[in-house]
Amino acid sequence: MLVSCSRAAAVANRARPTSTSWVTPAAARWRCKVRPNAHAEQVGGHVDVRIRRLKGMVGVPVISSLNGVTPGGWLRYARLMEKAGADALELNVYALATDAREDARTLEDRTIEMVREVRRSVRIPLAVKLSPFYTSFANFAHRLDEAGPAGLVLFNRFWQPGIDVEELEVRRELRLSDSSELPLRLRWLAILSGNVHATLAVTGGVHTVLDVIQAVMAGAHAVQMVSALLRHGPEYLAVVRRELGQWLEEYQYGSLREMRGSMSMRRCPDPQAYERANYMLMLQSWKPVNGA
Repeated sequence: MLVSCSRAAAVANRARPTSTSWVTPAAARWRCKVRPNAHAEQVGGHVDVRIRRLKGMVGVPVISSLNGVTPGGWLRYARLMEKAGADALELNVYALATDAREDARTLEDRTIEMVREVRRSVRIPLAVKLSPFYTSFANFAHRLDEAGPAGLVLFNRFWQPGIDVEELEVRRELRLSDSSELPLRLRWLAILSGNVHATLAVTGGVHTVLDVIQAVMAGAHAVQMVSALLRHGPEYLAVVRRELGQWLEEYQYGSLREMRGSMSMRRCPDPQAYERANYMLMLQSWKPVNGA
């Protein structure tokens, strides 16, 4: 299993939360943050230097995460990252559909075509990080799977804006996740598990060993951990891995593979629990606390 995390330098030195490099026991990923008006050549050189430097610092695979805008940008930097030595590439599809004139199919087709073109252009493994905000996510994931990515990562966390009512400005705040964000990911992991060829990874809401176990049972092949490490430091990874080993031994699992997908929609005793049909039962199961 891959337990991965973002912003390694921020985890290793929480006094620098804007740093964008990170390292994990099983993989290392680097993200480049540059000025909006930087020339493509400057950005490209910066990416190349940082990836090569990171490759020389760690003994684990390096996964580069790319968030592009134009088709040319996606292709250019994917090739550059591969050339610099990245062992795999994550396409971070991070864009909100704000144009009311553009229908869902057009947006999905554009994303699928981008993934297909990048897949043709690089030889290293390719994963696609998605948001849950698609009209029919199961259908979109199936169509995207046909484009050939090695993995799907669920889900992006869009930064939600606030409003400063005195200064009349939109506030941009970084809020770390917590375990309450995991159930949305569990639902879609369970639905997709066994229905796509790509491996599945979860990101967002993984903070404890039980979060990791739930994700794997739902169908995750990889688990990314970010906010928990920003809160507790990189040494927390060792704690989670130790607790995971103890849990597997206590419940007599020989491996994570044995457990993976055991509670997916295909294999769990009550698959309807993942569907909205269970909504009324959920409401009826609520019980007041202390007479409230």
